[in-house]
Amino acid sequence: MMNQTLSKTSKKTRINSPFSVMVHKEMADHIRSWRFIILIGLIILTFIASMYVSLGNIRSAIGNTNDPDHTFLYLKLLTTTDNSTPPFHVFLSFLAPLLGISLGFDAVNSEQNKGTLTRLMAQPVYRDNLLLAKFVSALMLVGALFLILVLLMIGGGLVLTGVRMEPQELLRIIGFIVISITYVGFWLSLSMVLSIRFRQAATSALTAIGIWLFFTVFYQIVVNLAIRSLLPDPAFLTQDQMLGYNELILDILRIAPNQLYTDASTTMLMPSVRSLGPMTMEQMAGAIPAPLPFKESLMIVWPQVSGMIGATVGCFALSYYLFMRREIRS
Repeated sequence: MMNQTLSKTSKKTRINSPFSVMVHKEMADHIRSWRFIILIGLIILTFIASMYVSLGNIRSAIGNTNDPDHTFLYLKLLTTTDNSTPPFHVFLSFLAPLLGISLGFDAVNSEQNKGTLTRLMAQPVYRDNLLLAKFVSALMLVGALFLILVLLMIGGGLVLTGVRMEPQELLRIIGFIVISITYVGFWLSLSMVLSIRFRQAATSALTAIGIWLFFTVFYQIVVNLAIRSLLPDPAFLTQDQMLGYNELILDILRIAPNQLYTDASTTMLMPSVRSLGPMTMEQMAGAIPAPLPFKESLMIVWPQVSGMIGATVGCFALSYYLFMRREIRS
């Protein structure tokens, strides 16, 4: 009897640990905030618009036998478009950074400006638990959102078409969800670094949005201008030199996180994509235009996924370092 009482007490202690309490509190704060509700509404609206366009063109997409991916119905629901609106994964490459920034730009400085950070740190909790709770709670909400949207897409496809989902499609959609959550996690960790570095929430928000705009709009322009001024005239290059320069250009462009996400999500949702770089005619000779297995596509996108994970871990480690060295009583 005493052992049962002790086990229940220890179980209750684990459930009510400071970390879990902070995670629940952060999730409740996000759910009640208007900025989170507005961004969720935007993502849901874009999802509905993309699904409406995809369902309207799904018959022609499935009937196109020249497309190696025409048999993947549920992947076509996420990629088919009539050029009036972009597909959902393209929409998500623009909206996911805003979602991550909105969840993290005032993670620490708002607590300090309101005076709650000092009272919180006066409790028997670790500093790293505070940062980890803010990060984990935001990713749990984002993961739940993407999972709900995908389940709605699968359910709608089953009801409207009656076609069952293949295991290959399910694995690819799960991979797409994981890649999207990782992409949001990078921008979340970056915005948390800025929320520790800057005291004002407006400053950290504008800095994060400025970084997002630079990588989304201006980075490719800067790279193209630098290439035109530094690289030799392509007319005087051999084929091997052209391939080497193209690989170099792609490697430079992949410094941008949105380029990594676009490459990874496109490969996951389009099984016929065999390479993310230039290929010679000798490499293409004898290749059969057929979808790749999930394992092969995962091997192609693994450098992009590991790059996003590494950048996320690096930003979170930097936020941990800055927060541990920060004086919170001032």
